[in-house]
Order: sequence, then C-alpha cells, then structure tokens
Amino acid sequence: MSKLKDAALKYHAQGKPGKIEVIPTKPYSTQHDLSLAYSPGVAEPCLEIEKDPNAAYEYTAKGNLIAVISNGTAVLGLGDIGALAGKPVMEGKGLLFKIFAGIDVFDIEINEKDPEKFIQAVKAIAPTFGGINLEDIKAPECFEIETRLKEELDIPIMHDDQHGTAIISAAGLLNALEIANKKIEDVKIVVNGAGASANSCTKLYMMLGAKKENIIMVDSKGVISTRRTDLNESKKFFATDRNINTLAEAVAGSDMFLGLSVADVLTPEMVQSMNENPIVFALANPNPEIAYDKAMASRPDLIFATGRSDYPNQVNNVLGFPYIFRGALDVRATSINEEMKLAAVKAIASLAKKPVPDVVNAAYNIKRISFGREYIIPKPLDPRLLIEVSTAVAKAAIDSGVARYIITDWDAYAHKLNALMGHDNKLLRRFTEAAKENPKRVVFAEGGHENMLKAAVLAKNEGICHPILLGNHERIQKLAAELDLDLNGIEIVNLRHDNQEERRDRYARILAEKRSREGVVFDEAKDKMFERNYFGMMMVETGEADAFITGVYTKYSNTIKVAKEVIGIKEGYNHFGAMHIITSKKGTYFLADTLINRHPSTETLTDIARLTHSAVTFFAHEPVMAMLSYSNFGSDKEGSPASVHEVVETLQKEHPEWLIDGEMQVNFALNKEMRDHKYPFTRLAGKDVNTLIFPNLSSANIAHKMIMEMGVGQSTIGPIQMGLNKPIHFTDFESSVRDIINITTVAVIDAIVQEQLEKK
Repeated sequence: MSKLKDAALKYHAQGKPGKIEVIPTKPYSTQHDLSLAYSPGVAEPCLEIEKDPNAAYEYTAKGNLIAVISNGTAVLGLGDIGALAGKPVMEGKGLLFKIFAGIDVFDIEINEKDPEKFIQAVKAIAPTFGGINLEDIKAPECFEIETRLKEELDIPIMHDDQHGTAIISAAGLLNALEIANKKIEDVKIVVNGAGASANSCTKLYMMLGAKKENIIMVDSKGVISTRRTDLNESKKFFATDRNINTLAEAVAGSDMFLGLSVADVLTPEMVQSMNENPIVFALANPNPEIAYDKAMASRPDLIFATGRSDYPNQVNNVLGFPYIFRGALDVRATSINEEMKLAAVKAIASLAKKPVPDVVNAAYNIKRISFGREYIIPKPLDPRLLIEVSTAVAKAAIDSGVARYIITDWDAYAHKLNALMGHDNKLLRRFTEAAKENPKRVVFAEGGHENMLKAAVLAKNEGICHPILLGNHERIQKLAAELDLDLNGIEIVNLRHDNQEERRDRYARILAEKRSREGVVFDEAKDKMFERNYFGMMMVETGEADAFITGVYTKYSNTIKVAKEVIGIKEGYNHFGAMHIITSKKGTYFLADTLINRHPSTETLTDIARLTHSAVTFFAHEPVMAMLSYSNFGSDKEGSPASVHEVVETLQKEHPEWLIDGEMQVNFALNKEMRDHKYPFTRLAGKDVNTLIFPNLSSANIAHKMIMEMGVGQSTIGPIQMGLNKPIHFTDFESSVRDIINITTVAVIDAIVQEQLEKK
C-alpha cells in the first residue's frame, strides 16, 4: 500500500468515519430546552412556516444549508464509479463549503442515471435546502438536469463542474487580456475539450464579449466543424465552417488556448505559432496540456495558468463556489443567474489587482505578489475572497431581482462574513500551505521527548519543515522504533558528542564576542554550548538553521533569558512578548502577552501593544485593541489600571489612527452595545474588539487556558513569539503533538518573513 493510499484511508477512517457531522445549535440540556426543540414547542414554527414558506429561513437551518448532490457518473478523474463510491468526494465538497464560507452541507448520493428520474428525486427533497450544488454528473445529461432544476425550483442551483472553472478562468482571462493589451471581442480562442466545463467556460467568455466566430472547439476527434456528423447538440452550437481539422491548425494564429482535456496535447511549437502575448490556460489535472517548464521556455511573452497549486496562476474552483453560494444564501436568492456569475468573475478579477496582505505574500513566498503575468488570479488562501465575492454576488442578486431578502447595511454584512472566519482555523491552514511552499530547517530542542519527536516526524511528512533533532542518537532512534516513526531524512545532532566540539567552540567564540561588553568570556560561553537552548539558538543565530522550537522540558523563564542573550530583541523595542490566536464561533481573537512578561511596566506594556498591533496586521486582520484591567477608564487611579491608562494615553497620541482604547474590563471590551452605551466617547465605538492586551501574565495565561478548557475556543495557535531578532518559539510541557506542529508551522512562517526582510 502506497504512503498516500495508506494516509488517505486512515484519514477517512480514524475517529468518526467520514469528514462531516451534525452539531446542535441550540441548548438541549434541560426538559424545557427539549420541549422547545421538539414537542410541543416545535409546533409553533411549523405553523408559521405553513402560513408563510419564507418563514423557514427564520426558524430552520434552510438558509445556511446546501445539498451536494451527485449520481457518481463523472467523479473527478475516476469516471463513472457509482453514487456510493463518490460519497467521499461529496463529503469533501461539503467540508470545503464549511471551512471556506461557513455553509452547512448534507451530501446526497442518488443511485439513478436516468435524467428524468434524477430530476424528480432532487425536486422531491429540495424543500430541505437553501441551495443545491450538483456535482460530478456526466455530460450531456448534466446540461438537461441543471437546466430543468433551475426552471422548476426556486432556490440557487449550480453544477460546479460546469460553472466553477468557467467563473475562475474568466476572471483570469479578463486580467490576462489587460496585461496583453487585447480586447476580448478581438481575440481568437481555441478550446481543447468539449465537455461540461468547456461548454460553460466558452459560453461565459461569450457573455464577456468573445465572438462565436472567433472560437474553435476541439475534441478527441479533432476540430468540431460543420462537416462532422457525430456531434451532439452542445457541440453543434460551437461547430465552425472553417477548413481546419487538427489542434495544431486551430492554435496557429490564435490568442488564447483553453485546455480542459488531457496532458501533453499542446506542444511548444504550437505555443510558438500563437499571436503576440499568447494566453494559455492548460487546466487538465493532475498534468496540464503542456508542462509548465516547456510552456515557459517556449516564449517569454506567454501568460500561463494551470489547475495546479505548485505553479503561478492556479485556476481553482474553491475561489468561487463557496462564496457564490454564500452570497446567494444570504439574500435568499431564487437562483444563481448570469448576473451573479458575472459579478463573481469581476470581483475575483478585481481582487487580483489589489495590494496583497502580508500573510498571503508569506504563504506563497517566492517574492512579494503583485498583479502581473504570474499573478492574474487571487490565491485560494486569500482571506479577502469571502467578503469580496460574496458581497458582489449578493448585490447582483438584489439588483437582478432574484433576492427575497434585501441587505441594506453592507458594512454589517461584511462584519458578519468576517465573523465566519473564526468558524475554523483558516489562519493555520494558510500558514500550513505557506510552510509547504518553502519549508525551513527547524531545530527541535528536546528531540528525545515523545510528543516533540512525533511532531517533528509529522511536520516533515506534511512538508512543513526539515527537522533537526537535538539529543542522543541511540535514545531518539530507540524511541522512534517504539513509536513506529520513520526518521529517514531527519538530522539528529548530539550537541554533547565529541564530534560537535568544533561547532561548540565556534558558537562560543561568536557568543563571547557578541556579549563581551556584558562580561561573557569564552570559557563561560563554551560551557553554555552543552545546553540545548544555547546550542540550538546559536544554530539559528549563525544561519545553520532557520528556526528553533523549545519548551517541553525547560522552564520558559530560563528560555527567555537565553533568547535575549543569544538572539536579542528587535531594534526599536526593549521587550518582546507572545500572543495566542484563538478561533471561536464569534470570530478570531488575538491575546497578548500570554507567556513572557510577568509584571509588565508601562514601558513593557507599550512594547507589547506595539508588537501585537504589528502581528495582527500581518495576519490580515485590522487590529481593534482593548487594553484590559479590572476597572474602566480611570475609575481606579492606582496600580495596574493606572499603568494601563498611561499606556493607552501614550499610544493614542503616538498613533491617532489606531483603534485602541482602555483601560477596560473584558466584558465591556467584548460587548460593544454595553460598552458604547455606557462609554460613548471610546475610540472603539461601533467596533468589535479582536485584540486583547492583558495587564499581566497571570490574567493573560489564566484567560487563555480557561477559554480553551471550557470549550469556548474552537482552536488555538501559539504562543507566537513577537519581538526577537530570529524565529525562536516556545511550547510547554502540556503541549500536544498537534500544538507543537502548529507552533512549528508558525516558526516556519516567521523564518520565511525573516528571509524576505533580509533580502530587502
């Protein structure tokens, strides 16, 4: 069994089989709760819905529930494998809806190939849902099924296989044409492939202005022409009367090639035969119609896109379908019409031209991303897609008359969408993808600790980093054998072994020279190199590693001292701190300082707030900061409230544009209605706080751990170090394997950013 097969089967089988579950959204702990949830209380919403069917959106989950429906006749790359065999794919699509747009999904597999019977089955269950995503249904039946369901049902229906690729590629085409300085009505387009996706893509390009007479479609038998007698109705629509028969003849003198077919059918010679500034979208998966390296070597003026994540300009359906349905559901649309699709196209295209958040630049790390030949489509992990695309689709639904609910406060709607970002750990998902793009050398201080060893191996297997384990070879290898862990490709360094003497001497000389004015001499420094934290941090300091993870054995107070001595604090600051990111149903929250500074002075709190503002901004959130205390706005003139008051006053003067205020109690920070009513003067008026600065380590640490242990927080990332010159990150003895992997991921991102800064 291959590693991928084994991992995939284990992923789907471990714990609860499958990938999705149903979770109650209302209280159910008392008899009173149950009497409201079911009999007799449930009769009341039933009667309201009987009087007005639209009331179902108020009293049931219909308005946030999508059906992903398939008969398994065209399952991604697998073909007609049947309804039941396609269920893992449908569950996976449901997972994507949830994690990208907060939409709940029931996957429905219908064992029926007859289009009429399939249509009737879908119609019969349609009242349950706010929308239907048709999936993996073969052509040409999919055309009839979607058309009929759209005509006969009053909820959004979309066959994503047809329209998803069309919408994303159309956005890319608009931007590619702008770069090529060409008009869509003038360009000659060749479409290789004639299935559902090719049909939909071509028709959408025509809606944007492409001329039918400028389009040549090619299938496995050659150019689709009027001379052929084997064409179905969808192919006849695109038949040309030009006297050409082969793909090579069609491509010569064209401006754009769209591939929705098979690998390696487009040659470099064909690309060279195209017009100036050619556009090639080779979207066959997993291997495109022409390999990336061959395409880019064929000519320098090429604008190239594929369906793959490892090359620039990935045409990925996840850029569209979650947000299109999100916008449609939120206005209770009766359909997904052409206006809504075009709105999605333009929103996606427009987003690619806007400045890219630092977190996205870090995620795709080759260089700072900006609009151009290698960036014509937003990246799938861009957090702005949810608001930009959903809002555009919702507005188009209202403007085109298919909305049953009219949004009037678009700022409030944007806030609602932002809150959805906390429904799962999207930040961590972006970080993981970033790390895989550019894995770094990460030193694990306690290589012989079970959890740290497991984390290092898993991080390597996931492609997040290149681990270096500090510890005794024999002990680590014995532990790995007991845990059935593969150490192949993982470096082990026994810092106390004789073969590391030259390295210890070299590190000691560097440290002694660096701290000579602080009384550190060579002999003292050499002794310190037998300690894992000194040795590991010196590996990072000298560039022999990129990041360092420590803490499962060592007291953090000792580690902090070593970090200051070896790595040092960033210029402009006198202190460093740590932050935890917590996701919850209400959104994402940033908590500081949760690890480093026990009893911070006003100067320390000022540094913590400045570091936190910078970190939150990096993570693509606008910091709305509350400086916490046990009293509100000067009501207590002594102790920590007075210190916090002074810090707020200083920061508000230095940064009048910052959304920061305090001192305030945490309930006033998190309840804007109560805060704004009692303290209308606050700079945070009307804003939801997402960043909490605690007055001391005790309160921050207690609050963070209480939130997680009580289940209020759905997930946590941290502690994230802020303010050291190099990527040094901390865990503690309670850290699980997943906690260590998470902080390793953050450490790699930190190293990527550090690398970018050093290149400037």
